[in-house]
Amino acid sequence: MPERPSGKRRGMILMCACFVIGFLALSTSAWGQQLSLPSITMSLPGGETQPARVATVVQLLFLLTILSLAPAVLIMLTSFTRIVVVLSLLRQAMGTQQVPGNQIIIGLSLFLTFFIMTPVWNQVNTGALQPYMNEEISQEKALDITAGAVRTFMLKQTREKDIALFTNISKREKPRTPQDIGLAVLIPAFVISELKTAFQIGFMIYIPFLILDMVVASVLLSMGMMMLPPIMVSLPFKLLLFVLVDGWFLVVGSLVQSFG
Repeated sequence: MPERPSGKRRGMILMCACFVIGFLALSTSAWGQQLSLPSITMSLPGGETQPARVATVVQLLFLLTILSLAPAVLIMLTSFTRIVVVLSLLRQAMGTQQVPGNQIIIGLSLFLTFFIMTPVWNQVNTGALQPYMNEEISQEKALDITAGAVRTFMLKQTREKDIALFTNISKREKPRTPQDIGLAVLIPAFVISELKTAFQIGFMIYIPFLILDMVVASVLLSMGMMMLPPIMVSLPFKLLLFVLVDGWFLVVGSLVQSFG
């Protein structure tokens, strides 16, 4: 005899059947007549008599929108990408696993980004923020000045090949001047240019550590110590080499000067 479904299983079957029947009934009624949805209205109290209050609320919403996009702007439109990739590759080349930690790498990358982007932010503060706060220029003019300062920084670090790539993909006309390059083309071109530069720097950092690993592995193999992992022997020598050449001074100095 077939096994009878249990009470829990019968309840699930009954629930599914009710759901299907309800869905079919709703679909049938939709064919017969149009469903009416409740209307939703949004208004500000005193908006008709106090337009200045409405403008303040709109500006506040605009400011909150900008703050929500601030992390993406900080990561993609500044020097942060190149710095954090190079420092991550340096940690992998040394083989120190999680030393320094992610918090230290990200924190150092942020402060180096602030240091490198200081001239750009000073230009934005002097030419856009302060005049706008003093009501000397309009909001549109302030945004244009800010975008121009960031555009100038990105153009210095972006390769023409990458700009041409996204220009061809977007099927736009070839820009005659740097001002004709739209942000929709410039931003992805800047990002991939930063990634390529970061990987080039990371490759140069990898070379001395790779040579040291090969030397240690060859010595251990010649001594017959095949069961001993070469990374355990080469790690102290890597740290010693990095300290003797003052590695942090060289890496950080090269990173900062690469944005010149």
